[in-house]
Amino acid sequence: MRFLSHCLVCIAGIVLLPQARGEVVVRDDVGTTVRLKAPAARIVALAPHIVEMLYAAGAGGHLVGAVDYSDHPPPARRLARVGGYSRVDLEAVVALRPDLVIAWESGNDMSQVDKLRALGLPVYVSQPNALPEIPDQIERLGELAGTQASARAAAAAFRERLAALRTAHAGKPVVRVFYQIWKAPLTTVGGPQIISDAISLCGGENVFGHLRRMSPTVSVEAVLAANPEAIVATGMGDARPDWLHDWDRWTGMTAVRRGNLFHINPDIMQRHTPRILDGTEKLCAALDVTRSRRPQP
Repeated sequence: MRFLSHCLVCIAGIVLLPQARGEVVVRDDVGTTVRLKAPAARIVALAPHIVEMLYAAGAGGHLVGAVDYSDHPPPARRLARVGGYSRVDLEAVVALRPDLVIAWESGNDMSQVDKLRALGLPVYVSQPNALPEIPDQIERLGELAGTQASARAAAAAFRERLAALRTAHAGKPVVRVFYQIWKAPLTTVGGPQIISDAISLCGGENVFGHLRRMSPTVSVEAVLAANPEAIVATGMGDARPDWLHDWDRWTGMTAVRRGNLFHINPDIMQRHTPRILDGTEKLCAALDVTRSRRPQP
């Protein structure tokens, strides 16, 4: 704590200096206006998807620190670590002398984020909850880092690909989907979660979309009562989780009876980055398979 107190004095002295020309002013996803005297040159990102988004915005070279599991693109693996996204090492963050910290509202401990602000560090909070918000986010990160040209190009490419996906899957028959993040506790995605938006794009209906939490826990009984036509699971990495087949015993459920149990790598589905469109393509393909297995009239 003596170290943090000392840094508070140092950083407070810095932010009290007169603002220079070239000030950057950006509003974050929780409505806070972030002001920088100049584009950020030393950024610490407090979530793996934020690291990836910064690289997409052309600002990867501005990163000086990241949290565990920040592994894409490969250069991110060499960044200094400041703990995990759920528990950040505040002293490690301060020691990197960042001129901007980017946090994740639904993943970081916001009380820790408040402590970073109290230390005088500018903090931008990210929380894209729908696919169209990802390119907006890329553009704002580019503005914060002074890499607007690269960010605009990446955002335009995302929007073009998103529009093509939306057109390709518009008007398809609805598929009721249970999206399973984990087994114990049994965890799914609620309506505000970006994956619910991806399900909708593919012509699906999240059977727990009425829940307002990002990642609610549910019971087996609730899943059986919802009777999804498809179950999509992620788990850890590219390996199909063994527990996906725990559902096989429930032969009365439509998804089981028709063999509609699918797996998608969480890195391309559960990170708010351009790669989520790779995951969305796989999700849409799974729902197309599900439609093809419907009994013919």
